[in-house]
Amino acid sequence: MAEGNSNRVKSVIKAMKIYEKLVNRGEPISLSVLSKKVGINISTVHRLLNTLLQLGYVEQDEKGYYCLGIRSYKMADIISESFDLKKIVRPYLVRIVEECNETTNLVIMEDYQVVYIDQVESNNMVRMFASVGIRGYAYCTGAGKVLLAYLPEEELEMYLKKNEFKAFTENTIIEPDLLKEELEKIKKQGYALDLEEKEEGVRCVAAPIFSRDKKVVAAVSVSGPCSRISRQYLEEELIPLVRSNVAQISSKLN
Repeated sequence: MAEGNSNRVKSVIKAMKIYEKLVNRGEPISLSVLSKKVGINISTVHRLLNTLLQLGYVEQDEKGYYCLGIRSYKMADIISESFDLKKIVRPYLVRIVEECNETTNLVIMEDYQVVYIDQVESNNMVRMFASVGIRGYAYCTGAGKVLLAYLPEEELEMYLKKNEFKAFTENTIIEPDLLKEELEKIKKQGYALDLEEKEEGVRCVAAPIFSRDKKVVAAVSVSGPCSRISRQYLEEELIPLVRSNVAQISSKLN
């Protein structure tokens, strides 16, 4: 690479480092503090910020502190509109099914109900009844319990107090205190199990997908009949498989 090109590339890298710090900061920052945070000398930071100012990606407040400019927010809107979680997750759903041949779902939560927004089906004779677009109770499903487990504490307390929990099987957890204990356990271990809690003869494992700001945005679940999913198979094969793929999905969002 020619020396001139090399210097330009280094400048771009430095500019992006500065810009990312402004994005992550979320509030105005002085030139001197920014220089220390990114580890770049103050004159270089000032020069690169001036370029970002001219482009509209950065602006200064009344104190002369630097923050994101209007063009940054316009770009964020464009990116947000084009961002499709299903497109990112779909290849991983396919990969999981190729590994275990059990139905795999992408699930979100709306109004404390699970919503299945994508699915790759098993080609086994016995399949699961949940399908894309279906809504269901959160407290008695693997994906639902994962999504509940990562709710803010006050929101979870309100959910536990205001809802009445119906038993679908003898394994359904309907006592709020016991459900809270289960959710705390799920949060610590990083995955949830549904051991015939919603449907007799059906087992499920689910794990959370984390966004860049460490919030849970969705869950991936794998479910199948107990005749195929033994406790040993669940523990030794399915849990590691789901957690590994979900970790890769989360890393793509970061």
